[in-house]
Amino acid sequence: MTPARLLVPLTFALLAACAQQPRQIVSLDDQSDCPIKLKTGQTLMLMLPSNPTTGHRWLMQNPAPSILRSLGPEVYNNPEDIGMVGTSGQSVWRYKAANAGNGHLMMVYQQPWAPEVPPERTFDCAITVN
Repeated sequence: MTPARLLVPLTFALLAACAQQPRQIVSLDDQSDCPIKLKTGQTLMLMLPSNPTTGHRWLMQNPAPSILRSLGPEVYNNPEDIGMVGTSGQSVWRYKAANAGNGHLMMVYQQPWAPEVPPERTFDCAITVN
C-alpha cells in the first residue's frame, strides 16, 4: 500500500476525532449567551465592555467557585484606538470548568468607592458544568 493511501484514512480518522471533541475555549461576551453549558476541562473566556477612565470597574459578586477556577486576573485591552484617552475597551477573564455542577457567575459594573450607588450594569450568567 502506498503512503498516500495510508494518509487518507488517517486524515479522516483525525478529523472525526476533532469533530467529537467540544471546543476547548468558549467565549462569552453578552448576557444573552446565557445560560451556558460547559464540559469539565473547558476554558471559559468572559469579555465585557469596560471603560476604566470613568472610574467604573467590573466587580466580582459571585465567581461560581464550586464549578469554575480562575486562570488569572482581569486583563483590560483597548482595541483600535490606542492612544485615545477615554475610549472604551474590554475586560477579559479566563476560567477553567473545574467541577461538575451548577452555579452563577455574577458581576456588577460600578465605581468601587461608591457601593451605595446602584450598579451601572449587572452581568449574571447561569453556568452548568458536566
